[in-house]
Amino acid sequence: MMSALFKAEHFLNRELSWLEFNQRVLDEALDPTNPLLERLKFFTIASSNLDEFFEVRVAGLKQQIESGHATRSVDGLTPTENLQAIVRRVRTMVADQFACWRNDLKPALARCGIRILEFAELKAADRKWLESFYRSQVRPVLTPLAIDPTHPFPQLLNKSLNLMVRLEVAKEGKMLKHLAVVQCPAILPRLIPLPREAGRRDYVFLGQLVGHFLGDLFPGTQIQGYWPFRVTRNSELYVDEEDTPNLLKAVEAELHKRRRGAAVRLEVTPDCPETIRAVLLKTLQLTEADLYLVDGPLNPARLMALYQGDHSPELRDPPFLAPVAAALQRQKDLFATIRERDVLLHHPYENFSSVVEFLQQAAADRDVLAIKMTLYRTGGDPRIIGALMDAVNHGKQVTAVVELRARFDEANNIEWARKLEENGVHVVYGLVGYKIHAKCALVVRRERDQIRRYVHLGTGNYNPTTAKLYTDLGLLTCRPAFGEDATNLFNLLTGICQFQGMQKLVVAPFELHAKLLQLIARETANAKRGLPARVIAQFNSLVEPQLIAALYAASQAGVKIDLIVRGICCLRPGVPGVSEHITVRSIVDRFLEHPRIYYFENACQPEVFVGSADWMPRNLFRRIEVVFPIEDGILRERVIREILGVTLADNTKARLLGLDGVYRRATPAAGEAPRRSQLEFIALTAGKPPAAKIKTKFPRVELRPAPFPKPKKT
Repeated sequence: MMSALFKAEHFLNRELSWLEFNQRVLDEALDPTNPLLERLKFFTIASSNLDEFFEVRVAGLKQQIESGHATRSVDGLTPTENLQAIVRRVRTMVADQFACWRNDLKPALARCGIRILEFAELKAADRKWLESFYRSQVRPVLTPLAIDPTHPFPQLLNKSLNLMVRLEVAKEGKMLKHLAVVQCPAILPRLIPLPREAGRRDYVFLGQLVGHFLGDLFPGTQIQGYWPFRVTRNSELYVDEEDTPNLLKAVEAELHKRRRGAAVRLEVTPDCPETIRAVLLKTLQLTEADLYLVDGPLNPARLMALYQGDHSPELRDPPFLAPVAAALQRQKDLFATIRERDVLLHHPYENFSSVVEFLQQAAADRDVLAIKMTLYRTGGDPRIIGALMDAVNHGKQVTAVVELRARFDEANNIEWARKLEENGVHVVYGLVGYKIHAKCALVVRRERDQIRRYVHLGTGNYNPTTAKLYTDLGLLTCRPAFGEDATNLFNLLTGICQFQGMQKLVVAPFELHAKLLQLIARETANAKRGLPARVIAQFNSLVEPQLIAALYAASQAGVKIDLIVRGICCLRPGVPGVSEHITVRSIVDRFLEHPRIYYFENACQPEVFVGSADWMPRNLFRRIEVVFPIEDGILRERVIREILGVTLADNTKARLLGLDGVYRRATPAAGEAPRRSQLEFIALTAGKPPAAKIKTKFPRVELRPAPFPKPKKT
């Protein structure tokens, strides 16, 4: 039976599913009910996402094709067929994306006093100011590069803005045609703000400014035209850990290569002549399939400059300042509070400052002996890094397991790893062959005649900046079994030992995949025996074929399965006889949905697990991930009814995945009130109940928020 569930038609394509996720992000930019600057933010995020997709996923497919790798993906496509399908989908997306900019966002911004002007629209005073700006700030860092037999085509940096220039030079009575390239350094702003009075915001694109003064860069020539273009390159890092004596230096060396990896995409403006396009494609060893005509700004992600700052609050979401979690309010001694009861944190609705304070108190507490934690993407926050360094200064043993290969954060992590080492923190880089993606902090404390261990476990990074933007869960506990498991985890990451299993934590790549299959199989067996059976899972991505097949088998047995998948989902819901009992929904809203929560009904004895792992091969087999149970009954029921229940009730920002692979917005049923989960989570932190009774039925659990237990006095 299981082999029958692996038919290609039962699976959605991984890359096309990701593109559908990016379309959902772009849809938020198209949604007129969103505030204008929030729409602009989603527009830039969709653009940045697409860049990364080409840098990693498209680059990988191209390498497969070049190597002759002919294996079909689980949905039945060869690498070539996959790439062709991607090109077709991306062309449609790019057309929608820039139509949104030209016809909607740009005019709406102009009506609100935020304008991007053409040179022809500028008054004399603006032109004079721009010339002064050009000569003092721009011209000194530009380098005109000729293209001829003595000047080969320059090595253009990844995603840099470039101008292809066609010019003529008089020589011996003849006009000789030449080509040249001008690269605009990333250090320069792509949008140049013009001097204006308060309330007005006018800008000029850098490319237009440089283009206007090309004659200054090529004196004695006649400029025939110029055309902006941009090259996207393979940005994956290739580090052989087995043959690398120093991982930090190896990653650092690879970062320099990333900027000059093989080209995978060429973007040009529609007015670029075919002859110029042909020269660029030939030089970059690309084909017409790799060429994208962009009728708008070539690097839309840099439009984020229009969003930044505190201007135009009327064009933004209402401000939100997350309160401290109720269980920690007015609690000066976090360790005493944690001893009374586990504490669940729901970010960004509850302030991440509690996690920072946990580390800061540990650093200053004279009874704390050691601090150990994993760092995947810290953002270089001085409070997190500072707490670790302060702990060293207070005589504590401090260990940081830093993941150097957190994609596109490598340089930042290298910098902070060195700074930690210089200040006495013991920095290690984990296990050979595995990325360290687990989110864990361990504090070892001497209390009277015993040693007690306090643990923080989470679904998100130790990054206070992204903790304001991502939805995540965290747990503070001092349960002995959790402390013992955390100790063994860090011994595994820093020492030389074999994985011996855990009491409570479930760790990938050693046991998580098998554990998930076991839990799904238990629900399947319960359904066959007529016992209550249900699975609810929330994560970023669902790709792993065996887990998908197990969910199909569970659905066939009658298990009701609700999946909340923000991004990629290769499972196809609604297939007759296969996945009729499975629903898949995705929520794209103000905050990035990021928690990983797994609920298993277990015949009216529900189990809830939370952790760092998505259901993807890389998370289950190539990363160190930690998943942990919520054992406190009150907290478990809070996750069930308040977090999962409210999320499943969303009928405003949720999209439902259909049998055809298309996501469609959920809409309130007749007589049903609109529900928007993220707004309700904000309200819940203020002590307000959900907007309406949640119809999702969980066994033995009332779906209304429960107050946090009041900690007993110590």
